[in-house]
Amino acid sequence: MLALAAAATGAAMGAAQARDLVVALKTEPTSMDPQYHALTPNIQLSQTLFDPLVCGDADLVPKPCVAESWKADGKVWTFKLRPNVKFSDGSPLTADDVVFTLNRVPKVPNSPSSFKVYLQKVEKVEAVDPLTVRITTSEPYPLLAINMVGLPIMSAKAMAGSAPEGKTTTELNSGNGLVGAGPYKFVSWKRGAEIVFERNPHYWGPKPAWDKVIYRPISNPAARVAALLAGDVDLIEDPPTDDLERLKKDSKLHVETKASNRVIYVALDQHGAPSPGITDTGGKNPLLDKRVREALSLAIDRDALVARTMGGVATAAAQLLPYPMFGASDKLTKAAKADPEKAKALLKEAGYPNGFTMVLGAPNGRYINDSKVAQTLAAMWTRVGVKTTIDSNAPAVFFKNRDAYAYSAYLAGWGTATGEMSNTLNSLLVTPDKDRGVGTTNRSRYSNPEMDKLVESSAAMMNDGARAAALARASEIAMADFAMLPIHFEHSVWAMKKNVRFQGRADQQTMVQYATQAN
Repeated sequence: MLALAAAATGAAMGAAQARDLVVALKTEPTSMDPQYHALTPNIQLSQTLFDPLVCGDADLVPKPCVAESWKADGKVWTFKLRPNVKFSDGSPLTADDVVFTLNRVPKVPNSPSSFKVYLQKVEKVEAVDPLTVRITTSEPYPLLAINMVGLPIMSAKAMAGSAPEGKTTTELNSGNGLVGAGPYKFVSWKRGAEIVFERNPHYWGPKPAWDKVIYRPISNPAARVAALLAGDVDLIEDPPTDDLERLKKDSKLHVETKASNRVIYVALDQHGAPSPGITDTGGKNPLLDKRVREALSLAIDRDALVARTMGGVATAAAQLLPYPMFGASDKLTKAAKADPEKAKALLKEAGYPNGFTMVLGAPNGRYINDSKVAQTLAAMWTRVGVKTTIDSNAPAVFFKNRDAYAYSAYLAGWGTATGEMSNTLNSLLVTPDKDRGVGTTNRSRYSNPEMDKLVESSAAMMNDGARAAALARASEIAMADFAMLPIHFEHSVWAMKKNVRFQGRADQQTMVQYATQAN
């Protein structure tokens, strides 16, 4: 990937002393297929093996990557590729590989969160010559270039196979066909134990600082800290918030903190009745009533949750993307204050004077303090009459349950690599449409035609001001409808040995190509 200037400088200084880097991951990826699951633990590894046309820096500003330039002319985008880019097997990367990559996306079966969201308006992808790609959209589409950040380029030759998508997800998980043009190349994956990458000798960009990177999935935060203190790992994701002050004072360590765009939210089933996990309602689904959704939101003291449960390593959220990121509303900059009495009154008005019973699904180890946050929410809801218990599971089990619509309410998170509200709304709240690639993670099955229309129309607005205004209005509509409940934006934390440096990223991704050796 196109390294940041500081990373490139650090890599050059440390190249002569390059060594292995051992990273403790909080969540193991679900797949090595870069088009199977739009999930941060997957993306941060796939974008270390595969370079996209366009890269995002630590603050998500788009930068040239495999494509050295691009331009739009109405509905036609032209990308010029860098010459002499090679895959890790030494073969050249050409426009044919880009065509194969983009055409493969809709063919990947059973994706829990599809990458089709990045290709909504794309009608045709063509190789004009070996270094020129032409992409035609159904209408002017200003998001195309930044959406390319999410689609790293695969080798058409290495990916050749009998399935419609070429090599299957299962084959890629074994390393078969896993050939990219990123700074590292795949060596091995022992599930539950370690993932090993080594430096790609054919990489076109700055030479990364490490000969080999070993990832170890350690889901327990205390265990990650213990591994760092014991010297077993060099860099860890998300140490416990309770340990941060102690770690910052340790002269052998360095702690890096970065405000992220990841929103932690609660999704509420608005599909029908009865709803799984809800009882004491006579078979009704109370979450279909806006007053009940508002009551649940008003019961949440977000400021107290951030201060106590999150240890201050978060910001209370009033919408799904922090202002002033693109498309966030300037009318939703502060989270509403908790009002338990009004929450009780709304429940009574909606026909639930005695509340009801509900189960809140949550992962344990996917997000910062996720299980604790769920417990805090359950306690706050129980106080207003919605007697809530927690079903907290390992991330893989949680996502399987979520994708099977097993929860009436669940806690999850969403971060966007593009830094635009359009990606967030299209994924989480637009009415699900598999063919169009929208609503791909809308497991509450919320549907609001007015909001949908605004999001859809914004996609063709080439004027940034008009597009941002349309998205902000769409966000305001969704939040006024309590379509889902934003809780807080995470602040990501990495702890590392003092001789390692990693610049935090707004997308929370631990991309080892940006990790350097400190003097």
